Order: sequence, then C-alpha cells, then structure tokens
Amino acid sequence: MERSVVYFCPRINADNLVRVYKALGREAKGRVAAKLSTGEAGNPNHLSTDVIKKLIKLTDAVIVECNTAYEGKRCNAADHLQTAAEHGFTAIAEVDIMDADGEIALPVSNGKHLKENYVGKNWRNYDFTMVLSHFKGHPMGGFGGALKNVAIGMASSAGKAWIHTAGKSKDVPVDWENVPPQEDFLESMAEACESVFNVAGNNILYINVANNLSVDCDCVAEPETIKMEDIGILASLDPVALDRACVDMVYNSPDPGKSHLIERIESRNGTHLLDYAEELGLGSQKYDLITLDPESADE
Repeated sequence: MERSVVYFCPRINADNLVRVYKALGREAKGRVAAKLSTGEAGNPNHLSTDVIKKLIKLTDAVIVECNTAYEGKRCNAADHLQTAAEHGFTAIAEVDIMDADGEIALPVSNGKHLKENYVGKNWRNYDFTMVLSHFKGHPMGGFGGALKNVAIGMASSAGKAWIHTAGKSKDVPVDWENVPPQEDFLESMAEACESVFNVAGNNILYINVANNLSVDCDCVAEPETIKMEDIGILASLDPVALDRACVDMVYNSPDPGKSHLIERIESRNGTHLLDYAEELGLGSQKYDLITLDPESADE
C-alpha cells in the first residue's frame, strides 16, 4: 500500500489550523459540514471555538453533530443545541443536529458485522465534509480521532447503538452490560466509516487537534485529569494514516504522562481499529510526516 501524507504543526492556534487545512490542497466547496464533537455538558476538553472559528468562517461551514446513545445533555436535539450553545459553538456558526428529524441508511460493502450504517439524515444536505476531531483517549475505543468521529459521530442515536452492538440492536439507550466483544465493536466502527467514505468520495478531509489529552473522550461529563502535554495539529486526506500518526506521537513523546493514555489505548485494543480499517482499504498506516513551521502568534 502506498504511503500517505500527514501534515503536522506543533503549535495550536487559529492561524495554524487554517495553514494545515490549506496544506491538504483540497478545498472545502459548496455547503460544508464541519463534523466535530460539541462535548458533553460539564466537559471542558472539547475543541476551542477560539481555535476553530477562523477555519469555520473561511469555509462557511455548518457545525454538524448527531445525538448520543446514552442519557445526558446531548441525547435529544433541544438539549444538544443548548449544550452546543453553552460550549460556544452556536456563537461562531449554525449548528445542525443531523438526526433531529431522523436518519438515512448507507450500505456497507464489505462488512462482516454491518450491512448498513445509519447516519443523521441531514448529512445528505451537504456537499463537503470537514472531519474536525479532538484526538484524545476514549473509555470504550481506547482513543478517539478521525475514524471514531466519522463512525460514531456521524451515526444517528440509533445508529450509534447499531455500531456499539455490532449490528445487533438499535435500542437506545444501549444496554452496556450486554455489548459484543471489543474487536467486534472496533471493526463495526471501521465498517461504518467505509459507508461514509464511499458516499463522500473526495469531498471530505480530516484534521485532528491533539490537545487536552485525557484518557476520556468529550462525551464524559467529568473526564479524568489530563496527564500529558498537548501535541499539535495534524491533517491528512487519509484518516487511517492521520489517526496512526497521532497514536505514534503519543508513543514517541518524551512526556512521562503518556503512560496514562497508552494504558487506555492498549487496554481497549484501540489500534485494532486501524488494522481493520486498513484491511478494508480505508487508508494506510504507513505515512510521511511533513512538519509545517508554526505561526507564533496566538489567536
């Protein structure tokens, strides 16, 4: 498999996010969806609106999300929009809860667990998807990056349940005591990604902001304390290479605090997602890292 290109900038600010986006050489055209996590109420680790607002304005993007498959402040559209407002997202762009009025089914071509993936129906209203992810740990997946942001993030509430149960149930909330083996869940995420990528074609790109590196994701209302220093901004047209580069940077970091996050990744067999995604042909774990000189000014 050919090597992919991943761009990296070590300083996180609004100007550098735009520079990394432009380095990809793929313009977000038409009606642009910026898929990010709005973060559960009480979680301070979500993407900073100060960092993303310049890119959002440049691409005239609508921030898109889908409701959760667990009880909380984002399990219905009204509460979800309120949480998005509390976290500052509605102040910088329109926010669309894509499954507020239902879902659409996307076929999964090569799945051994899923034959269909269910995403928020409003996704069909967009011409281009900018997958803007906060890379960090995750209590179920081990880590969360571009692949998880597409698989779970773009799935409807019932679609999330479908992936978590490896195609066994769409019941919400999920019966977390009776979910399938971990590998089946990780593989189902990759299969869900395949369905989205097949529809999106070249009208998609991926950016990970690796900061606030808690072992818990933005869906946790009270995440564990951050033990590791921020890494930077990474971007690629290959989501597998992008997530692999982020994982590699965690492992290769001189920061002793990385052990906390590494334990979370390994205890959940998190990199199996990358192995299976590569097997499905969604991207390559081999990549060339190109470092961009950062702008010094904070935004």
